[in-house]
Amino acid sequence: MRAHRAQRAHGVPRARSSESGRRAAVLLSLAIVVVATVDAATGPELHISAFLGLAPLYAALRCTFPQTRLVAAVFVASLTYVDLFAVPDWAPASRAVGIFGEYLVAVFALVLCRTRLQREALHERTSLVADTVQRAMLRELPLVAGPAEAYGFYVSAQEGARVGGDIYEAIETPHGLRLMIGDVQGKGMPAIGAGLEVLASFREAAQHQESLESVAERMEQALTRYNARSVEQGTDERFVTALLMEVRGPGGLARGRVLSCGHIPYYLVRGGQVCERRDGEGGLPLGLGALTGEPRHSVRIRPEPGDWVVLCTDGVTEARGKDGEFYPLAARLAGWTDLEPPELARTLRADLERFTGGELLDDATVLVVRRRPPATDQLSMARAAAA
Repeated sequence: MRAHRAQRAHGVPRARSSESGRRAAVLLSLAIVVVATVDAATGPELHISAFLGLAPLYAALRCTFPQTRLVAAVFVASLTYVDLFAVPDWAPASRAVGIFGEYLVAVFALVLCRTRLQREALHERTSLVADTVQRAMLRELPLVAGPAEAYGFYVSAQEGARVGGDIYEAIETPHGLRLMIGDVQGKGMPAIGAGLEVLASFREAAQHQESLESVAERMEQALTRYNARSVEQGTDERFVTALLMEVRGPGGLARGRVLSCGHIPYYLVRGGQVCERRDGEGGLPLGLGALTGEPRHSVRIRPEPGDWVVLCTDGVTEARGKDGEFYPLAARLAGWTDLEPPELARTLRADLERFTGGELLDDATVLVVRRRPPATDQLSMARAAAA
């Protein structure tokens, strides 16, 4: 279903682009004919058709190859007619040079169009691969895990990139609901590789390890192995900040734990009030645990049925506006506690883009997590998510 929606979404811009190219080709061809006709009628004193070489070049940048070929053919035919019949004073050599130049422009336009289309096809294939990697690495939001749901967004700071250094997951396990959000040091493919190792280890360890400390240890071990391979290949080691949460038990009997591996605080929304929570802070990021050798420790939390938690990476809290100020996430959340999670996620993303002018310096991820509403409310929630 999602793939079908994606195909339809890609198909609409493609159809619009094809229609736009068709119109451009027709208008350019008409313009060439009109200018050439005027040029032939005014005689050799005003040779305005010399500027028509821009038409096939413009078509090469906007139109399909057949459309560009049409514009180039109309250009060559019209200009050849003008050179042969509308400029009687030209010497044969001058006519030959003029006609040769027109064919040269036409051929260059066709080559330019072919090159552009090949690059666009390569970009489309690359984007498809990136989409596949992202789906394999990060599940699409919203996430549903047992009694919880997580809405939010992920935005890469690299232009054109669809995956980056932020990771997240929510899993229902025999040990309760377990959440994780992380931020890999750096950007690019090395960061993606490190993030994938840590994410895969969390998914496996969360199902089998009794404690969050053991889960974090498995994630540390996976990253250590990845860093060892990186050193052998001559690339830099990476560390990962991560925040792990666990909730066991139903409703008002729920109990939970939080463990931070150097990650930024999370936000608790309870009774319409927003509180920055630093539970479990103090641990080193994954990949740096061997520096002290000290074990990691989680702390106990007491979740209530109506609680929301907002997890994010520092790409959000350290995003800067035009005046250099940091994004005031807590203040923004305090004004939006009446919004449903899907609307809150959309509002927060739009506000972050306005605040930064669309120029993020780091990947930005937000998860808005809460216990799912009763079944009677889920239909309205699904409609809100699709809106």
